Amino acid sequence: MKKINITTKKQVTLDGLMTLGMLENGLKTADFQCCEDVEMEAFSGTFKVQGMRDGNVYMTEKPKRIKNKPIFREDNASLSHGQDKRWYFYFSLDEDQLEQLPEKLVHQASAIAQKVIRRLLVNG
Repeated sequence: MKKINITTKKQVTLDGLMTLGMLENGLKTADFQCCEDVEMEAFSGTFKVQGMRDGNVYMTEKPKRIKNKPIFREDNASLSHGQDKRWYFYFSLDEDQLEQLPEKLVHQASAIAQKVIRRLLVNG
């Protein structure tokens, strides 16, 4: 059995069989069955997958999403500052509360705006 450490090797070639298919909901699947006796560290991630006309399949892992930590929060709203130097205001409400949306949105956005003003006055 050969041990494989992908972190120390840039690329490893393995022989095997790939099964391509489609689920009942229309989503595609690809399963690879290795035909070699290897031991490697298990992994999972989000990948960009390209299936080519000639049957080749290419996969590239996407970078991990960096979540913005909220600076201010209310019951249904939050304000955060992103890695891209942009401000993000997020508001969510259950569909069955539609009639409360305008009031809650205005109230919570105003509350967060007041917190921002207070911080600006303290740090300004």
